[in-house]
Amino acid sequence: MSRLPVISGDDFVRAMRKIGYVWDHTEGSHMILLHSYGQRLSVPRHKELGPGLLGALIKDAGLTRDQFLKLLRK
Repeated sequence: MSRLPVISGDDFVRAMRKIGYVWDHTEGSHMILLHSYGQRLSVPRHKELGPGLLGALIKDAGLTRDQFLKLLRK
């Protein structure tokens, strides 16, 4: 299993935009992303996302770790 890099909330959002998520609004320090099929992600705007949180966000987006890592490289 691939190790996840340390990334910011903004970096995560940039990766999610590549697969169709769009920024909807901000609630406090969280960016709310929506996908056309109704999926909603709440991403904290932190400088570093912890590995557990990042893994959970990847899973909530319906991706595997390897699929997410490929998005970061694009």
